Amino acid sequence: MKVEAVQYGDRKVYSVAAFNQGVAVWLARLPTVWVEGEIAELRRQERWASVFFTLRDPGGGASVVVQMPRGQFDGLRLDLRDGERVHVYGRPELYEQRGELRLRALSIERFGAGDLLAAVERLKEKLAAEGLFAPERRRPLPFLPRKIGLVTGNDAAAKRDVLTVITTRFPPANVLVAETYVQGPKAAAAVVESLSALCQADCDVIVVARGGGSLEDLLPFSDERLVRSIASCPVPVVSAVGHEQDTPLCDLAADVRASTPSLAGKLVVPDLAELQARLDRARDGLRRGARRAFERRDERLETLRGRLRGAPLLAVERKRARLEHAAGRLRALSPHATLERGYAIVRSGSAIVRSAAAVSPGDPIAVEVADGSFGARVE
Repeated sequence: MKVEAVQYGDRKVYSVAAFNQGVAVWLARLPTVWVEGEIAELRRQERWASVFFTLRDPGGGASVVVQMPRGQFDGLRLDLRDGERVHVYGRPELYEQRGELRLRALSIERFGAGDLLAAVERLKEKLAAEGLFAPERRRPLPFLPRKIGLVTGNDAAAKRDVLTVITTRFPPANVLVAETYVQGPKAAAAVVESLSALCQADCDVIVVARGGGSLEDLLPFSDERLVRSIASCPVPVVSAVGHEQDTPLCDLAADVRASTPSLAGKLVVPDLAELQARLDRARDGLRRGARRAFERRDERLETLRGRLRGAPLLAVERKRARLEHAAGRLRALSPHATLERGYAIVRSGSAIVRSAAAVSPGDPIAVEVADGSFGARVE
């Protein structure tokens, strides 16, 4: 369709729709091209016929919106994510309604870091399925390690950060440093060898430390050999690789992940000043507890001493009371007590007279009263 302009005197003026249409026509003449960039803001909805994302230039702030039919995108089965580097094959076009430049994608291929990320992601899924990253596998760090192993690069800032924090927090700490390759094709095997050497040196905990870097720089710490070596290490391992946003696979296999090397130093040793303060508080608590226990024992002894002083007198009083009670009962049961009430005991010979038929007139009898006895004869 031919784009027509409106003539105003000697001036040709295009409407917005005509201008956009004209630009779109010219863009359609351009050939299909390959464009390299990083994926960002990947957006897709079930109801959308297309998938949208932004393709950014890694070396600058330039970006372009990419549109691709959802069927074609899904058919590639790339499982793309933000941050991956790709090559997009397509042609430029203008969305006339809004005047937005887009790249209509015909095909997408991973490139460089994108391929690396995909390989790391596949390895991650494989090792996770084997249970190497399971939380229950992680072991607690020793409270006071006798020997700390440190795997790091030569003259690396990470080594300096870890050692500075450890020696500042706990000066008596014994640290055995294993300097090795932490970048390049030899790094993974070298770190595995250093881990083995530190385990044989009877370290109680091992720190694997490396500073930040690009994806390629940190790639050895996602190597399958190294990840398996950390997972099977007989002592707890602290991974302090890269910056906080970096997550190599060794972080997932380690017992503890430290976001920075300095934090790793804080994790493996306690603060000596804080530990001494806690010991002082505990000592004071024990001293106060012992004093309170002694005071309670002393009070109990004083109570027992007082009870022992009064115990003989109390025992005598109780014995006297029992004796008086027994004497009262004996007095109440004594025949003399009965005689004192006016009764008498009559005997005929040696036998007590209990019936009138037991004696005859003229028989001599003996009568006993309370204050004595006298003789009598029966009439």
